[in-house]
Parts: sequence; structure tokens; C-alpha cells
Amino acid sequence: MTDIVDELKWRGLFAQSTDEDALRKALADGPVTFYCGFDPTAASLHVGHLVQVLTVRRLQQAGHRPIALVGGATGQIGDPRPTAERTLNDPETIANWVARLRAQIEPFLSFEGPNAATMVNNLDWTAGLSAIEFLRDIGKHFRVSKMLAKDSVARRLESDQGISYTEFSYQLLQGMDFLELYRRHGCTLQQGGSDQWGNLTAGLDLIHRLEPHANVHALATPLMVKADGTKFGKSESGAVWLDPEMTTPYAFYQFWLNVDDRDISRYMRILSFKSRTELEELEKLTEERPQARAAQRALAEELTTLVHGAEQCAAVVAASKALFGQGELAGLDEATLAASLSELPRAEVAELGSVVDLFVAVGLAPSKSAARRTVKEGGAYVNNVKVADEDAVPASEDLLHGRWLVLRRGKKNLAAVEVAAG
Repeated sequence: MTDIVDELKWRGLFAQSTDEDALRKALADGPVTFYCGFDPTAASLHVGHLVQVLTVRRLQQAGHRPIALVGGATGQIGDPRPTAERTLNDPETIANWVARLRAQIEPFLSFEGPNAATMVNNLDWTAGLSAIEFLRDIGKHFRVSKMLAKDSVARRLESDQGISYTEFSYQLLQGMDFLELYRRHGCTLQQGGSDQWGNLTAGLDLIHRLEPHANVHALATPLMVKADGTKFGKSESGAVWLDPEMTTPYAFYQFWLNVDDRDISRYMRILSFKSRTELEELEKLTEERPQARAAQRALAEELTTLVHGAEQCAAVVAASKALFGQGELAGLDEATLAASLSELPRAEVAELGSVVDLFVAVGLAPSKSAARRTVKEGGAYVNNVKVADEDAVPASEDLLHGRWLVLRRGKKNLAAVEVAAG
């Protein structure tokens, strides 16, 4: 078996484990059956989930057997938030989200061969369980003092909102998941984020009480935060989702392209499947020529291909280049162009006016005189074509897909104009 522990440590994916030496030996002797859980608290996974999804993929590539659990049961309750109760969704919504999340996770894993992946839903072993059975068979093995000591529970108890019994009981359900997977599939390792450590160890404690000879482990990956201290996975418009209807492939690509230089080396190691040599070379390029953004481009292309496919990645790369004059805007398909323009300042007009008026309308110039000066100085472009005449008026034939114009001031200041239909 591949020695995966050293690899995880080098990549910054090893925050803590219950017994590192024992885990290292188990993984070296493998294959180990392990699981990672994903709760359907929204219609899509977001980029924060990629750390776990790609770590599952990495462990499978090292020869181990993954179980991806999408929590149709735990998703109806929700792991306690630090500050307030979760909104409870109806079972039909949760079932729909379970199906959507499964479809997002499956392409990252292999379901063939000796270490084929398995997908499970914890509703399968909780739906028929009565409250009395749950309290008698599971609840009796948990100690309230230990449950109260969990960080997320302790913070909520100290807050004005407090915590409901519903969310307080979440750790019992996650603990039962590990027990069920141990009994059903021989699963001996649970993987998750370090914020889940209390839930991970709850499962270990439960197994040790009911299966005293079991040799089980927990592995936590670090939480990703930005260098400025803000939450990873957020853009100006909100969470960055894996679903292309919720975050377009273009916006997804741009999120990675705009990663801070202070973060890119760490993100590359955690999320990329490139070799150490390749990553170290990209890190060196970032230090020597940060303006080239070579590492950001490499990560953006790799992750966009993984999540959305090579064809979509090629389309958004072409759009990104074309917007800045390095390709033909007219060659972009309508959907890709629309997605790329949605990220720009834009204005909707009833009819085409002069370039000067359009530059003012989209905010590329504060006044008509400033817009005229931009044209006169050779810094005004419409659809990547330099405007030479201060009184120029674009023709309807210039509209991309009959709807848009892309305006540019200088090399980097972009905006879009959309002509209203009819």
C-alpha cells in the first residue's frame, strides 16, 4: 500500500488523529474501509466540501475503500451551528438534496475494482428505528457531561439562543453511523474536518463500548481559512457552489483564479493532484513572478475540469482570455458568454447610443468628457476593437448573440451592455 500519511501531512491534510502510529500501521497494512459524511443542508455542495471529497478520492487512489455517506437522516436535524438553530427542511426537500449531492460526489470516485467505492444514506438504518429503541440501544452509551463539553455545544449553551435537544442529539446520530458502517461494511476509519472532531470521537467511543475488540480510527483535516481571516469558499456574491446552476463554471474558475498569493501554495497542496515536483515549481513561480498567477491558473483549470469537465473548462478559459482581448468574443457560445458577463459591471439600455454614452452608463467613465478623453487616448474598446472616433455608435450587427457589447477601458477595466429585447 502507498504510505498515505506522509503524503497527507506534506499536503497539509492531517490535523489530528486518535492514534497516529496505529492509523499509520492500519493504512500501511490496508486496504482500510473508511467513510466520510456529507449532510444535505442545501441543494449543492460548495467548494468547502472539496477538501473532504478530494481527500476521499486521494485515499481511494492510495488503495483504500471509501464509503461516501449522504445523510438523509442527519440532514433533517443538522449539526449545531455556532450561533443559531438550523432551519429544518421537509423530508421531500431533503430527499431531493440527497440525490443531488450523491450525483455530485459519484464522479470523483471509482465504483469498480477491489477498492470500489460505496454510497450510503443513513436514513436506511434510522427510518425504522423507534425513539425508545434509539434511546435504549444508542443513547444509554453516551455520557451527558462529555456531550456538553463539545465545543459547538458549549458555545451554544453560553449564547442567548441556547441549544435545542434536536441539535444536541446530532452527535448520537453521527456516532451511530460509524457503528452501523463498522458492522455492515467493516469500516474502521472515519474522516472529516477538524470542526467535526467531537462527532468523530463520539462514533469511536460508541464502537468501543459495543464492540470492545474493534480497532477503529478517526482522521481530521484542517479547516481552510483565507490569509485575511475570512471564511474559505466565499466570493463577493456568496458561497461558491459545485452546481453549475448555482455558481456558473465561469464564476467557479474565476474564484480560483483570484486566490490571494498568500493562500495559493496551501490551497494547491490540499486540493491539487499534481506531484510534489510540479507544485513546488508552481510555488517558485508564484514567488518569482506573482503577477503571472501561474499557480492560480493551474489550480483553476484543474479544479474546473474535475468539477465541470474538460469541455466546460476549455470554454471558460477561452471566455476569460477573450474578455481581455486575447481571443475572439464572437466565438464564445451564448451560455458561456452570459455567465462571464454576469460577473462584470453592466447596464441595460433600450437602444444603442454612442460609445461615450455607453461608457458613462456602465461606469467605465465618470463623465462624457472623461469618456471622450479615453477614446482620444486610445484606451476605449468595444468587443476588443479599439474605438478611434469619439462620436462612434455601435451597430446592431456588433451585438454579441444579438444582445451584448463588451466594453473595456485600458487593459483590465471591463463592463457589459445589454440591449433590452424588443
